[in-house]
Amino acid sequence: MVYLFWILLGLVFYTYIGYGVVLWFLVKIKHLFFGKTEAPKPSEWPNITYVVAAWNEKKWMQKKIQNGLDFDYPKDKIHHLYVTDGSDDGTPDAIKAFPFPDDVNFSVHHSPERKGKIAAVERIMEFVETPIVVYSDANTEVNKKAMKNMIRHYENPKVGAISGEKRIAVSDSDSATAGEGIYWKYESFLKKLDSQFYSAVGAPGELFSIRTKFYRPVPPDTLVEDFFLTMSIAKDGYKIVYEPDAYAVEAKSASVGEEMKRKIRIGAGGLQAVYRLAPLLNIFKHGRLSFQYISHRVLRWTLAPLALPFIFVLNFFLAQGGSPLYKYLFYAQVVFYLFALLGYLLEKQKMKIKAFFVPYYFCMMNYSMYRGLGRLIKGSQSVLWEKAKRDDE
Repeated sequence: MVYLFWILLGLVFYTYIGYGVVLWFLVKIKHLFFGKTEAPKPSEWPNITYVVAAWNEKKWMQKKIQNGLDFDYPKDKIHHLYVTDGSDDGTPDAIKAFPFPDDVNFSVHHSPERKGKIAAVERIMEFVETPIVVYSDANTEVNKKAMKNMIRHYENPKVGAISGEKRIAVSDSDSATAGEGIYWKYESFLKKLDSQFYSAVGAPGELFSIRTKFYRPVPPDTLVEDFFLTMSIAKDGYKIVYEPDAYAVEAKSASVGEEMKRKIRIGAGGLQAVYRLAPLLNIFKHGRLSFQYISHRVLRWTLAPLALPFIFVLNFFLAQGGSPLYKYLFYAQVVFYLFALLGYLLEKQKMKIKAFFVPYYFCMMNYSMYRGLGRLIKGSQSVLWEKAKRDDE
């Protein structure tokens, strides 16, 4: 019982904190012996296709289109492609009605049938004629220099995909930054280290890019297609570079309940990806990539959430033995989960206090993994867009 308790506790600590420490140390050693590498500026910027997939995003489209037109990238080198399958709120008409300048290359692809983002993107890939494609969600704002900051990395022939950074738009006075905002800041920190060590582990759908020739249709029931697509490219021996100076800003979720919708879907999709990307678990074949993939994603999606209740129960029995250490650890766990409960109750009252909200958000994420597993087993998680309400809606 003692050994099992410490093994599980060590696993959870490594998953959420230890991996970041180990990775930081490894990156420091790498820089010490090999130095830092900077992406060169291309002598000539390549042609790119900027793909925006939207479902019923009429309210966002004018702002999104103007955002794309403001990119600091040669206007004659970028093709703006919008796909709006299944939209019935006037989204395709809103795009066509936008006063595009005459020198802008754009196209709108619409199908009344709603099959999900995967099917929509796959349908329009035959229209992509450029060597580079960049994907972005309709409800995000991308910084002006994002395209150049991403595309420059393709000067390295070993790079197959680029991950942008997802940022959550929250005010400094909003204590919700202790949850969703802090989570994404920590994720960005880990992704930066991952990329510096060897390769980023996947890319967010809000903003990422691939070499067009590496696009492969993904299974139609794939739940996290952006992750699966980019990790498939990495599995073939190409690196995913994380570029923090290419970012997509998204409003925070209107509530934790809305955020949970996304987390449950990601939970189901993550577990599905672990199964379908099983070859990546072979550390003897994929080396550093397997180490990063297992440490950053697989443990967080599988063993760590499963370990939490066992740690609590084991700690309860060990605390009965009279050892002060186990008693203090158990009390600490009780306080943590009480804080999470208070965070839940306060969030219901539209009050978010950091000391309580962080434990609540942590528990919510791990609970979502159980819900995601249940949906995956039942086959009830749809590939269709299931948008979470945002603060600005």
